[in-house]
Amino acid sequence: METEPGTVTVSKAFQEHLRQLCLHEFPCGLGSWNRTRFSPQNLKSWKGGIPKMPENVPPEEETVESLLRLVQSKKSPWAQHKDSTMEDQYLRELAIQNPLLIGDAFLFSYFTSLRVVNKGVTLIDEDLLKFLKLEELILSANHIREVDPMNLPPTLKVLELYGNEMTSIQCLCSHPPPALQHLGVGHNKLLGFLESQYITASYWPNLVSLDLGYNDLTELHYMIAGLCTLLQLRLLVLQGNPLALVPHYRGYTIDCLPQLYVLDDVTVSPEERHLFQGLSCKLGMAEEEAHLIVTVKNVTGILDSSVLDPEPTLEGPYIVYSYYVTYNFVEDEKDIGKEKEDASNMKEVMEPTKSPLLSTMLSRESNNETETDPRLMPAPGSVLFSTIRKPWTNIIEYDYKMKHTLKDLVPLKAFLLLGTYVTIVEEKIVSWQILPTPVESPPPVKTGKGEKDKDKKEKDKNKKGKDKDKKEKDKDKKKRDTPKEFRQDPPILRVLGSQLLSLEPFLSGETLVASLCNFGTVRTAETDKLTYIRDQKAKTKKKGAKRKVKDKDKKKESMLFEEPDYQPDPLTVDVQIQLCHYKSLAEALTPPPS
Repeated sequence: METEPGTVTVSKAFQEHLRQLCLHEFPCGLGSWNRTRFSPQNLKSWKGGIPKMPENVPPEEETVESLLRLVQSKKSPWAQHKDSTMEDQYLRELAIQNPLLIGDAFLFSYFTSLRVVNKGVTLIDEDLLKFLKLEELILSANHIREVDPMNLPPTLKVLELYGNEMTSIQCLCSHPPPALQHLGVGHNKLLGFLESQYITASYWPNLVSLDLGYNDLTELHYMIAGLCTLLQLRLLVLQGNPLALVPHYRGYTIDCLPQLYVLDDVTVSPEERHLFQGLSCKLGMAEEEAHLIVTVKNVTGILDSSVLDPEPTLEGPYIVYSYYVTYNFVEDEKDIGKEKEDASNMKEVMEPTKSPLLSTMLSRESNNETETDPRLMPAPGSVLFSTIRKPWTNIIEYDYKMKHTLKDLVPLKAFLLLGTYVTIVEEKIVSWQILPTPVESPPPVKTGKGEKDKDKKEKDKNKKGKDKDKKEKDKDKKKRDTPKEFRQDPPILRVLGSQLLSLEPFLSGETLVASLCNFGTVRTAETDKLTYIRDQKAKTKKKGAKRKVKDKDKKKESMLFEEPDYQPDPLTVDVQIQLCHYKSLAEALTPPPS
């Protein structure tokens, strides 16, 4: 059968594999290194087995033992490749001991296992049927989209197609290998719930092991309905699929498949089966949604920027700093309103287009241009969430807790593969006092009258002096009572640190991702010293008396920050994300807290 140009078949990859084994080149095969052993005179006396070396061997020829050492030693330039199998090793040794046996007929009857991994194979061709005893076929990490089952040997017991480009296993069901015991199609592109109709005993009556992990399969109850017909099934892998993210996934699967021994590479214990007994009846058609709880606890090591600012004048500037933590999370349009209500201690939920965080522009010091920091932009399909803003302390305690309920599980899986960015932001607000405009006094008017006017002016002057003193007192009182007015500049945002938090462990069966994100040291000994001095002054002022600091105390304070080994605390944020999974039937039936 002719193939299209550029098509890589299994047979072509197999022939390339044989070429790399060098079965017809030194030290294998026939050549000057073993000419005497396989000469016509020596073969006449050969009665089967390995041809013996004649007594008189020329010095340029090698013995069988020396040739075998060349392919068996790991330090030899002719040693087998690290990915070679035991069959490959035995074949090379046989090509030294008796190269006359190595032919197409022998090879097609010799191989019981064929491993063609990462060779760019796109097609399983009909030449594969020439392997008369093939029981194991491993074609992982290739580019296979469809499989013609008519080209699969009927003796096949193991078929692995991991990491290919298959979108459905329907193609295998037209003529599946009758004796197949293990089917591995993980890390493909199987999508939706319709694949469940192709995983039944009508197609795979002898299936003992099935790996469907890391696809995009959904609707757990449909998938389990098909798997229930596989009475011989003992090992099952479904992790990495969106359907495995729902809280009742493991318990429901264990209760529905009593014959199962291992689920997602974890042995099903009798205790676990007892804990979930009856869950299939209670939650058979339960709504499938994932619940994740994000917790932000403490932030340490933030630089107190206020100690570096100059003292404000009467007019200003008056500067206030606050700090908060952001992270992006996948959006579920159906539940975005519910998520906002669940954030009991959250000041604002940031929308991709309406968030004040995203509309604030950060200034460049070099050329006074403005741009939005890309670290403050959520990834496509996700929303930026934020803790409340808090003033600086050495340890900022947020106690932020947010429950995310997601019904669209396929985008959730894609988001977990990418991870989330945890970012610490400093918000700087500069205010200026608005001073009243001074009122100018009118110039004195000349009247041109005599002494009487002069006396009258003198009396009026004294009277005005008294009135002026009274007005000054009233003015001071009014000034004290009148609130000060301030003009506020747009907030200035500065990203202190941003780190990618991997969420892929959730797809591998983990239920908790906890990380103390470390952004390095942003403080210095000098800034810590300034902060310490400021706090000491504040304590003294609060007590209402000036405390005289002795020379000994001053020296102690200065040495505290001048020691060579002094290291300020690193900038860290404590983040935890939990994927909710039921641990028993009782927990699954307990209604969630309102």
